[in-house]
Parts: sequence; C-alpha cells; structure tokens
Amino acid sequence: MATFTERMGPVLLFWLGLCLSGTWAVDKGNFKTCDQSAFCKRQRAITPGESPYRALLETMELTNTKLTLQLINDNNKVRLLLELYRLQGNITRVKINELKPLKPRYEVPDVLIREPPTEPLSLLSQDENGVVLSLGAESQRVIVSARPFRLDIVEGRDVLMSLNSRGLLGFEHLRMRKDTFSYKVTSTVASVWDNIKRVFSSQADPEADNKEATDPPSQVETTKEEEEKVEDGMWEETFKSHTDSKPNGPSAVSLDFSLPGVEHVYGIPEHADTLKLKTTDSGDPYRLYNLDVFQYELYNPMALYGSVPVMLAHNAQRTTGIFWLNAAETWVDISSNTAGKTVFGKMLDYVQGSSETPQTDVRWISESGIIDVFLMLGPTPREVFSQYASLTGTQAFPPLASLGYHQCRWNYNDQEDVRAVDAGFDEHDIPYDFIWLDIEHTDGKRYFTWDPHKFASPKEMLQGLMDKKRKMVAIVDPHIKVDTNYKIHNEIRSRGFYIKNKDGADYEGWCWPGSAGYPDFTRPDMRAWWAGQFAYDQYEGSMENLYTWNDMNEPSVFNGPEVTMHKDALHGSWEHRDMHNLYGFYVQMATAQGLIERSGGVERPFVLTRAVFAGSQRLGAVWTGDNAAEWDHLKISIPMCLSLGLVGISFCGADVGGFFKSPSSELLVRWYQTGAYQPFFRAHAHLDTPRREPWLFGPENTALIREAVRQRYTFLPYWYQLFYHAYQTGEPVMRPLWVEYPQDPATFALDDEFLLGRDLLVHPVTEEGARGVTAYLPGKDEVWFDIHTFQKHNGVQNLYIPVTMSSIPVFQRGGSIIPRKLRVRRSSACMEDDPYTLYVALDNRRTAEGELYIDDGHTFNFEKREFIHRKFSFTNNVLSSVNLEPDAQFTTKSWVERIIILGASKPSKITLRTADDQENQLEFDFDASMSVLTIRKPGMNAGADWTMTLQ
Repeated sequence: MATFTERMGPVLLFWLGLCLSGTWAVDKGNFKTCDQSAFCKRQRAITPGESPYRALLETMELTNTKLTLQLINDNNKVRLLLELYRLQGNITRVKINELKPLKPRYEVPDVLIREPPTEPLSLLSQDENGVVLSLGAESQRVIVSARPFRLDIVEGRDVLMSLNSRGLLGFEHLRMRKDTFSYKVTSTVASVWDNIKRVFSSQADPEADNKEATDPPSQVETTKEEEEKVEDGMWEETFKSHTDSKPNGPSAVSLDFSLPGVEHVYGIPEHADTLKLKTTDSGDPYRLYNLDVFQYELYNPMALYGSVPVMLAHNAQRTTGIFWLNAAETWVDISSNTAGKTVFGKMLDYVQGSSETPQTDVRWISESGIIDVFLMLGPTPREVFSQYASLTGTQAFPPLASLGYHQCRWNYNDQEDVRAVDAGFDEHDIPYDFIWLDIEHTDGKRYFTWDPHKFASPKEMLQGLMDKKRKMVAIVDPHIKVDTNYKIHNEIRSRGFYIKNKDGADYEGWCWPGSAGYPDFTRPDMRAWWAGQFAYDQYEGSMENLYTWNDMNEPSVFNGPEVTMHKDALHGSWEHRDMHNLYGFYVQMATAQGLIERSGGVERPFVLTRAVFAGSQRLGAVWTGDNAAEWDHLKISIPMCLSLGLVGISFCGADVGGFFKSPSSELLVRWYQTGAYQPFFRAHAHLDTPRREPWLFGPENTALIREAVRQRYTFLPYWYQLFYHAYQTGEPVMRPLWVEYPQDPATFALDDEFLLGRDLLVHPVTEEGARGVTAYLPGKDEVWFDIHTFQKHNGVQNLYIPVTMSSIPVFQRGGSIIPRKLRVRRSSACMEDDPYTLYVALDNRRTAEGELYIDDGHTFNFEKREFIHRKFSFTNNVLSSVNLEPDAQFTTKSWVERIIILGASKPSKITLRTADDQENQLEFDFDASMSVLTIRKPGMNAGADWTMTLQ
C-alpha cells in the first residue's frame, strides 16, 4: 500500500514542510505575533493618556439623524471626520474616516443586511468643552468631550461605554512615500502652504491653525516629527521569505473602549480558547485574521479560520456588545482594572462611583479601512442578539436533515466504499443523513468533477442514497487548478475573474491541485457565474441530494505568507489586505446561492464553511477546523461553539473523534456523546488515520455510539424548533448559562456545560477515565430533571453526577415541554410522519410550556407560511395545544402517541377534549417513586387543537 506522502505527491510534501515541525502540531513560527506585524506593533506602542486628537466643535453639524464633527491630530494637523448615528433598537453607530483621504478607504460591503434605520438625535447642551446629545431611549446621552476627544455613552447615572478614554485612537492617514517624486513635489507644495500660513495667521489666536482655511491642499504632508518615526514595515514588510509591498503605505486604525463595571467579555471568534476572554497585557492580543492553521494549538489568542469582530460584555446588571466592522487583519487587546476613571465636570451632575468599580478596557487595531463600530447597548442578552441580528441577519434556517448525523473522512475511496459504509450503518442500526466526500473524489483536484475511475457513476451512487432517503456532501474549494484542459479554469481566466497580483497578472499560489488560481468572489458577477456552476446541467453527476462543503477558503495558499494570500494581491482597485477576512464569506455566499438557484429557488441550501466573518450565519454551517484526537480538543469544542453562537453563528460543530491522530475508544465514545448535543454533528478524520466508522471499536463501543446518535435523532423536533427560533430572533441555539441566568455570577465563566435553548442543560463528560462530573444547575426557583432517570434536582447547586461510559448528563428544565420522536429510523426523512412523545417537566408551580414547529423540512415554503407552529401549556392540571400562527397552513400525518409528565401527581382520571368537542378518557400509568405520569396513545394529530384535563 502506498504511503501517505506517496499518495499525495509533491504538493503535500511542500505543505507539510511549511506547516509542520516533525509532529502533528502547528509551527507557530509560520504565523505572526503582534511584534512581527508592523502595524500592530506601531499601534500598540501608542502611549495611553496622551491622545493628540481634539474635537473641533465649531465644525459640528447636527441633523435629526446624524452628528458630524471634525477631529484634528495636533501632531500632524490631519483631520478626521466623525459621524455618529442613533440606530433603531438601542444601537449607536460611530464612523471615523479621513476628512480628505488621498484615495477612498475601504468600507465593508454586503455584511449589513440593509442600511440600518436611524432614530432622532437632539442637542441637550454645548460649551467650549464638549456637547451632550440625547439618544432618546431611557435617558441615554452621548457626551463628546473636545480636548482630548472622547465619547461617553451614559444612561441615567451609569456610564455604559467610553471611547478613546485611554487616548488610544490611532488613524494612520494615507500619504505619499517620501522617496518618490510625487512626494517631493507635494511636500514642496505643503511647505509653501506652511509659509503662507505663518505669514497670514494671527499669533494672538491660538486656535488659528484649527480653521478650515489652514488645511493644506491634501493630507499628504509628512512632518519632520513623523519622518523621524518612519519605521521598517510602514512601506514594505518582510515575514520569513515573503515581502509585502505597501503601495498605500501605513493605513492602520485603532480605538479603545472602556467598559465600567464589566469583568467578563466574550466573543471575537475564532480562537481555541476559553469562553471568557482573557486579558492580554502580558502577551499577544487576540488576532482576527482568517488562516489555515494545521492542527491549532489550544488556549492562546492565535488567529484561526474565522474572524467575527463582535464582542459581548456582561455583568449582572447589563449586557452590551461592540461590532467592529472591518475586514482587514485585526488585533484585539483586553485589559482590566478596578479604577473608576470617568468624571465629566459640569456636564454631568454626578461623580462616577467607587474607585473599586471593576472595568474592562478593549482596544481594536486593524491594518486598513476605516473605523465603523456599532455599539449595541442591550440591556439584556436577548436584546443584544436582536440588535446584532438587525444588522447582519439571523442564522439561516437549515434543512431538517442537516441536523442529523453526518459521516465523513478524507476520503471515502470510491463508490463501492461509499456503498459499504452506507450499508454498515444499516447493518449496525445507526441512523445517519449525510455521507461526505473530500478532495479525492474529484478528477485530479478539479472541483465540480468526479474521478473517472473511482466515481464513474456518481448519479447511480446518489440515487442509491436517495432510495434510502439519505444525502451526500461533496467538497468544492475555491482554489482552481491552472490547467487549460479544465473548463472551470478556462472560463474564469477568459472572463477575467481571477484575483490579480500586484503587477496585474492572475494571482497564482499552491494548494491541493498544485498551481492554482483564486476566483475574486468579491465581484458580484463572479459570484453569479460561480452559482451557475451548480446547475444540474453544469455540475455533471450532481443531483438534488448532493450538497456542498467549502474548505480552504481563508483563502489557504500553501506557499503564501502565513499559508494565505499576499496582502498586495488585487481585487479590482482594492488590495487583499482590505478585505481578507471577507473572502470565505463570499465563497459561501456564492455557493449557497448556487444551491438555491439550481432548484429554481425552492430548496434550502446546506453549505459548510471553514472561514467565516460577521454575517456568515445567513449562509449555513461552520466547523472548528483541523482539531486533534485529544481530550483537550474535545473540551475546547464547547467554548469554541459557544463563542460562535454568541455572535450569531449557531450552526457550529467540531470534527467528532478529532481530525488528526487516532482516538482511543473511550475518547471516541465521549466525543460522540458530546457531538450528539452540539448543533452540527459530523464525524471526520484525516486521510492518514485508521478507519473509524462507528462499528470498528468492538460491539460494546458500537452500542454506546449507537445510543448517542439515536438520542440525537429523538431530539430532532426540538433541534428544528430551536433553529427556527434562531432564524426568527438571532438567539443562539447552543448558549452559555449566563444568557438565561444573567444575574447569576456563578454562570459567567462556565464553559464545560451549556444550554440548548432554555430547556436542556448538557454537561458532557470530557475527562479521560471520569467516574463523575460536577454540573452547576442554575436558577434559584428552578428544578431540573435528569432526562434518563427523571430524577428531580433543585437549582443553584453544584451537583455531583456519577458516570459510567453510557452516561450523557442532560437535564430538562422544570417548566418546559419538549416534543421528541422516539421511533428512530435510518434517516430523519424516514421519521417524517412518525408520532411525537411530549415530555412535560413541571416547575415548582406545577406549570410548563413548550413549542412544536413542523414544516416540509427542506423548502422555502415556510416563508409562504406553510408550517405548523403550536404552543403547549400545562397549568391548573390542564394540558393544551394551541395554534401560534392561525394564518399559517400545513398538514402533517404525525400524531401524539405518548405524554410523559415529570413531577406529577397521580390523577383519578384524564379527559381529552378535541377541537370538535369530542371527549375521551385516556389510559395512564403513574410511577409514585419518581412522580412520573405516562399517558398512553392519546392519538391527537400534531397540528390540532386539544385540551387534556387531569382530575
């Protein structure tokens, strides 16, 4: 049998040499630190408390919806333009750009779902020191201090957030390079202009240099002070063997935010780190720069595949958020102190409270673009989710089948291998919905093709899956093999759709096919063309049950700097540096659009992506990349997915079993048990690992894995309802406990357990050899029921739970009703018409409520209100089902075959009354030892109104 390297050839040898250092571990030397990133080092060197920026209050213009105000840097006299908007939903937007840039600076398109609607601003007061504006809601005000410039958002007597309170605003203006002819000419003009100013300005007017008439013709002068500060990396930067030309010179932006009263901040994924973000005073900032990191290291701030520049701040009184809309390389510094720093003199009628008030300070640093930041002011977690969703959209509503189990590896060898694996699931009675094909299924890494020998009859293979109501995912990556015999390449080249290098030729790099071009997905015409390639008459061998996986879309360039694209590559007139973190977003956008169009707009797509940005939630699912078969990688999957959920991306999962290395049977079982309760549930493995289909680890482990997967399928109705809710509201499916218990400090740093919606609490077993786990059960007046034993536990306690290898600690909240389907079949589609069992968990007031959502599971017809959405309620010993959407229309064959009430008392009789006023007496069993009432075969249609009375 050929070795791994023999099979993969010289491209892989090259990449392994680049990315690995003798073991399956990341070579951190291939990726920059802040000190090695020139703009980060420059901005981080800014001294706090010495801001050169002043607000020129005489330039202020205030309309009903917008404040504009010029800022001046007293060191170089460059002016900036500040724009402030009050947006609907308790959001404040602040934009800062150069007043007169040499050329336009990049502003991120396509991420916002619309131009955000505004609300009125009004002036409250103004003097020589600043202005105070009313933000309307709940006595909110914004205070703009002039010298130095500072912006504070205040509600009542509380400072919610301060901007530039530490004086770390930095805005590198565009300028001409000093050793070019154009610079010398422009500098001469500027010098003459300076002489004119000195002659005509009044020495008696200390503010004379602030007047509009004193501006030079354009902001290109470099003062003597600046010339002395020119450093390596401003106009050209070298890292390892790669040189980054910087034709526009230094263009970084940075701004600090202070959060009084806050000790816990979250978000800014993707990092393999704890849920609560750490302070970065003694190390590197968190980095946001989409990179292909081959088996990433845990618990550090290194960049990974995705970059979502959104941070949430939380304390027991309030939740707020910061959305930094910039797609360039970004670093985020976090520091914490306990000093109360905010005093406003006569503009405020109070002094900020105790000096013991905790405070978190955050600084954002981006390489280029502008400052465009949305301050989401909550005050509750749900309102922050809603505010962010109003800007970037909600989680795409996925096809029901995609919430089932996915079986993948790099690679299933051929059609016979696919058939055998598919049959293995049936033989071992394990359900699954999708089988996946990695890059080896193609004809020589040419995407949209099939290997003519190993996958000679793809439609036959897909039809075989369809006959079992199963589906397939095939990979389509954005690097295109440079081959004149390859139709895709020829068309992209002939249409001029490739990204260009700095000299204007097509950019080429190395990836899986060898020499590859990279389509410019930032172009709408390129995306439209790409979408068209998924049409059934273009993508030969594809069928309606074939879906898509976008990998390597950071983009990954094996021979590029940091295994990605050169920053001076060109997307039209823009440099890649300006939009790097958007590339994967656009790839997934074009692919999802292709899957929609191929069905004539009828079918919902399923597209998995590795690289993400803000707004990626609208497009599909994400996974956490190239993890390893190690216990710590299992543990980190929880905070990684929780962090993504907090910034809108609910459809998250990690490779079950670990991509690299080979898991022990214990680790594999525990990973299946964890993955079964995470939103995206896929097993995946590296090409060079032994096969690990669920039945290859002995009958006992097969049984444990089978049970975990079957538990997933019983909860599919609940998963589907949660995703519908996420689609409607932006609330995360998988969420930290503090989202539901925001006033309980014991929940603020927890990231080894989580909630699914409000009603399921999951504490996976992630320790090797564990004999027990301790789960925190929140809620002072809550009760929680073990879903396996029905044992009842009170909230606000650390509960020790003995575990065996079959244990998956999961609890249902008292006060909830969860519908499940207990007849598990080979795929989700096979269960479509199967009956429901309602699990009614009573709270201490003996009440409960829940929901059931049903539609066809795969089309956009729900947008035409073709669905069932019902509310279940239990109160005063009456259980009822009512229609939440009377104008929606859909029918189902499913019915309710069982109701299990936890925490119940024994009734004397149970009467069912249906919508047509028919009454029936129902049979039941009561377990007095566990207070569990089971009502058998009530038989109501799942879409019908009914009431059930316990007497």
